[in-house]
Amino acid sequence: MLLVTTAIAPVVLLLALGAVLRRKFLKDPGFWKGMEWLSYRIFTPALFIVSIGGTDLSVVPPGPLLLSVGVPIAAIAAFTVVLGLSLRTKGPRLTSLVQGAIRLNTYIGLMFASALHGQEGVATFALASAIVVPLVNVICVGLLSGYGEKRGAVPPKPLWRELLENPLIQGCALGLLLNFVGLPLPDFLSATLSMLAAPALACGTLIAGGALHVDFRRRDAADIAWVSALKLVALPLAAAAIAIPLGVSGPILSSVVLICAIPTAPSASVLASRMGGDVQLVATITGAQTLLAIGTLPTVLKLVDLMKLWL
Repeated sequence: MLLVTTAIAPVVLLLALGAVLRRKFLKDPGFWKGMEWLSYRIFTPALFIVSIGGTDLSVVPPGPLLLSVGVPIAAIAAFTVVLGLSLRTKGPRLTSLVQGAIRLNTYIGLMFASALHGQEGVATFALASAIVVPLVNVICVGLLSGYGEKRGAVPPKPLWRELLENPLIQGCALGLLLNFVGLPLPDFLSATLSMLAAPALACGTLIAGGALHVDFRRRDAADIAWVSALKLVALPLAAAAIAIPLGVSGPILSSVVLICAIPTAPSASVLASRMGGDVQLVATITGAQTLLAIGTLPTVLKLVDLMKLWL
């Protein structure tokens, strides 16, 4: 019940508010692009800096964390490719299925992490993001380069540049630097970062709600079903099955499960459009998973609690 009132209900309300605002009151796409730019490049990196910089990271085991999120994501991506090819799925469609199986909506994950464990939850989720974001980008960009529709596709930046310029990775790096150095920031700078971090969760979730779009094609139903089952159920349970025997627990375990259990991000559609993926399919997967995750996420967390008793 606590999870419903502190995490699920606020996320649902903000998603619904974002959807209503975009469709009824704030219809200008430029407004949402501007808010997304602020959230992605200013608010969320500031949240990562504040959270990681102010949390005791000595309890975070880097090896188990890396294995717990890296191994299942790579395995699910490989399984999706193999199954897709065995079903004779065309290249652009295959790339969108893989994006649907492994990409994540950071904003929704941060909202849940904050509701469950406060600043410590945000910090551990941010650290998990520093592993998952580069890994997912490497897999998705590499696959789109090989299987995406080349006609009309925009040549991507070099992958190393994409990663170095990623604001979320930059925020994690700065937070880690501040934490390891151990020197407190000047009060005025600390207060400024805290003020910039404050809107991150609400803005990010409103943006996710505004981006909700389900343009359902009947032929997509089976693919959406099995990809969503992989993303929302199989992936987080596989991560927990690796993490628990390695001694991962508390907020770190929650972050490992959350980062694997949250739905695909709207940015998957942008990447598909740039590099020749199936844009409509990945947009529908994103919308469907966002709605499904409201039910699957608490169920997965309960199953993980049961797994702790057996592993």
